[in-house]
Amino acid sequence: MDGTKRQRRGNTRQRIQDVALALFAEQGYEKTSLREIAERLDVTKAALYYHFKTKEEILVSIFEDLSRPIDELIEWGKAQPRTRDTKREVLRRYGDALTGAAPLFRFMQENQATIRELSIGNRFKDRMLQMRDIIRDPDASLTDQVRCVSALFTMHAGMFALQDVEGDPEDKRKAVLEVAIDLVTQAHAGPSPAANA
Repeated sequence: MDGTKRQRRGNTRQRIQDVALALFAEQGYEKTSLREIAERLDVTKAALYYHFKTKEEILVSIFEDLSRPIDELIEWGKAQPRTRDTKREVLRRYGDALTGAAPLFRFMQENQATIRELSIGNRFKDRMLQMRDIIRDPDASLTDQVRCVSALFTMHAGMFALQDVEGDPEDKRKAVLEVAIDLVTQAHAGPSPAANA
């Protein structure tokens, strides 16, 4: 197969994913049919079947493609020492990965019941547990472990909680990262006076 045909097929696959995710977000995963996806793409259902046989196949492919940077981050993070600087870098890279996968994470947030029923629910949970294990130090105090895990939740919450807040998206992303990094930095600062009281 020449490069042009391969590129066209890749573009079609990407278009299917984009249209399906938009429809899933608009009307919900359960209410979206393959026929509607094909119609929105202006292709036959047979043409759609060439790439994907089911809605779940489409969703799994979106999940795999958009979460690849998170998988790469997990592999990188597992090989690093559990230092403050490593954790800061993990959060920076995680912020970039979340930004790239924002449409998928919005879909997952709005369709939690569906996600739990599909295969990607367990895969997502597994990735989050691996991220937790990278960001926290099991030998640290419980308070500091909570701070580090909370840094991850801050990254997630920032994607959703600030959607309707006025401001430049990049400024909001930087603010979320700053708060998450502050939590990790505080976790590595040693015991707080409140902990000794």
